[in-house]
Amino acid sequence: MKDVKKQVLKSSNKFTRRQFLSSSAAVTAFTIVPSYVLGANGQQPPSDKLNIAAIGAGGMGSGNVSRSSTENIVALCDVNDEGAARTYAKHPKAPTFRDFRKMLDKEHKNIDAVIIATPDHTHAVAAMACMGLGKHVYVQKPLTHDIYEARMLTEAAHKYKVQTQMGNQGHSGEGIRLLSEWIQDGAIGAVREVHAWTDRPIWPQSVGRPTGSVPVPSTLDWDLWLGTAPFRPFNNGYLPFDWRGFWDFGTGALGDMACHIIDPVFMALKLGYPTSASASFTRVKLGKRYEDHYLRLADMDETPPISSVIHYDFPKRGDMPAVKLHWYDGGMRPERPEELEQGRRMGDGGNGVIFVGDKGKIMCGCYAANPRIIPEIKMKEYKRPEKSIARIPGGNGGHEQDWIRACKDGRPASSNFDYSGPLTETVLMGNLTMRMDGQRIEWDGKNMKVTNIDEANDFVRRQYRAGWSLGV
Repeated sequence: MKDVKKQVLKSSNKFTRRQFLSSSAAVTAFTIVPSYVLGANGQQPPSDKLNIAAIGAGGMGSGNVSRSSTENIVALCDVNDEGAARTYAKHPKAPTFRDFRKMLDKEHKNIDAVIIATPDHTHAVAAMACMGLGKHVYVQKPLTHDIYEARMLTEAAHKYKVQTQMGNQGHSGEGIRLLSEWIQDGAIGAVREVHAWTDRPIWPQSVGRPTGSVPVPSTLDWDLWLGTAPFRPFNNGYLPFDWRGFWDFGTGALGDMACHIIDPVFMALKLGYPTSASASFTRVKLGKRYEDHYLRLADMDETPPISSVIHYDFPKRGDMPAVKLHWYDGGMRPERPEELEQGRRMGDGGNGVIFVGDKGKIMCGCYAANPRIIPEIKMKEYKRPEKSIARIPGGNGGHEQDWIRACKDGRPASSNFDYSGPLTETVLMGNLTMRMDGQRIEWDGKNMKVTNIDEANDFVRRQYRAGWSLGV
């Protein structure tokens, strides 16, 4: 086996016993299991369980691991021992690592599938390393930090014939299916406009880089945490959560939430790549000396703005008309629909979507929760169509199990990379226009290129720190 850390990371073509599960054809052959080989009381026998590892075992990763614990958890990796301590304690037999490359070097023969729940800037290199070894992958949202990475992972899933899932759990839920069925049924006519919003960020944005440095905790490998990002001194202003508000590591409120909130728009309206995007945003921040009304410009090289409104344009799709999608964050919201009854909140309060059709409007919350035609009297009058889209057992809570099922029977999971890759690219395109001061970006999705502002292409694919590579 070649040293994974030195390659960073290219696959071995050796076909091991565990990699047998990577062949969907082979898995399908064992999908129908005779009852006499099942465990006691119909329980899944140990031989039929996946061997799952995790890269990022704290935070969101802890929940992903917990919901995958029907399988064998065989290895755990996290650069922060303290953050991952509870997950480590729940799986004392699983060896632990700080460097995922070392984990893959040592444990690859015993791993079938890997959960990746690191900060955004490490998603792609970790996922590509695993796929290159024939491992199925579950990757937290947003799928990647930049557009190029999303495209490369989508293509790699086919190249290595692995099963994939992005961690936008709402895509396995009931709400997104109801919305799609109603819109395809013509419940509100042709949809030409959509408004989507979030209450994020709930972390600092529009701030400069933290000054000074403090000692790195003994439980943290700061250099590994930085990974692909340029080196900077450790500061308590980044962990455990505020890294989302820095371009080097996160993708802001848009990247954090739009893979959830725009997801039902993308599915119901069968969207592909947008043709253009523009933005307006708040780029000043009250300084520490508020009493002197001191203002300073937001440092757009370091962080996204405090709040933004982003406008996407999508072309016609078959018999579906062109669509304008408007995104709002940082407290910004669309105009309250006149159809919405007095005293009734928009969306779920902090997040939501409003579909504007020729014949009416549909509103829902985050994860497409509680979709309703508004006003409610129209919802009650609507004769719902028969359910036509397959449901996922467990809904939102079954998202990890849907991926596990895909790893075993070869049928793609609900948010596999063929779907979630283009969704992620669309979301991240909104950040391109913010990096260009809100200027309108003309986008050639097929070729991943901004056609009217050449310097914007610098943000389509970022440069990794020396020693790191996507391996393509």
